[in-house]
Amino acid sequence: MRLLSYLVNGEARYGAAVEGGVVDLSRRIGRYFPDLKALIAGDGLGRAKEVVAGETPDHALVELALLPPVLTPEKLWCIGVNYMDRNAEYKDNSDLPKYPSLFVRNMSSVVGAGQGIEKPAVSEQLDYEGELVIVIGKEGRHIPREAAWSHIFGMTLCNEGSVRDWLHHGKFNVTQGKNFDRSGSIGPWIVTSDECDPRGPHEIITRVNGEVRQQDTTARLMFPFDALIAYLSTFATLKPGDMIATGTPTGAGARFDPPRWLRPGDVVEVEIEKVGLLRNGIADEA
Repeated sequence: MRLLSYLVNGEARYGAAVEGGVVDLSRRIGRYFPDLKALIAGDGLGRAKEVVAGETPDHALVELALLPPVLTPEKLWCIGVNYMDRNAEYKDNSDLPKYPSLFVRNMSSVVGAGQGIEKPAVSEQLDYEGELVIVIGKEGRHIPREAAWSHIFGMTLCNEGSVRDWLHHGKFNVTQGKNFDRSGSIGPWIVTSDECDPRGPHEIITRVNGEVRQQDTTARLMFPFDALIAYLSTFATLKPGDMIATGTPTGAGARFDPPRWLRPGDVVEVEIEKVGLLRNGIADEA
């Protein structure tokens, strides 16, 4: 299934994207599962499939204001420097990492598909980073790699927008440059694991104004999804609805000479064929 969250008359709802539009699950099973996170936690996928079967769509997809699929995850984790060749981009002669690089984002820093990503007023260095996101479906701690796949509910996409000059304000962290309000995006939906196998491989492409800037495959991840889940669950309990952005390929704007920063009016697309297309325009900070 393709499950998504959206606004109708200012109210957050969720549903299933099907041929011809979106079936509103909030109206049909909202009393059991108030939002998509609750459906994931309550093992409600089977019920959602039963409800959707044979139903006529309630909404045209193009008419909806989309939100990030999970509105209130307990954790939105982001993995840095995870594709082969990414370490070399830093030109610091460092060895390949032994452990994943990790930082966190707040949900206020991301918007849904089709919504405007904002270039901060205090910086000219807004950059794009296309990523595949895994969504946790089952709670767990100390999860072994061989069991990790059963904890993935599905996948979505992320433009993990970065404000590059603000990444260097702190000596040991990048939190500031990763958490400007509305500086990134997640969506358009979660494709469930029974429809699209997370094991992949999955080819990810990022385009800016139609030009391919990033292109790689998850077969080249230094820390695959099962390794990330095993590592992260060593120190923290994974919860249903948690999201893990698994890293971006080479080719971000900062790596060009001169750098190619995003400007208002630009359009960024992140695409994986079996997952979907995440498209956002760039706008000035409101």
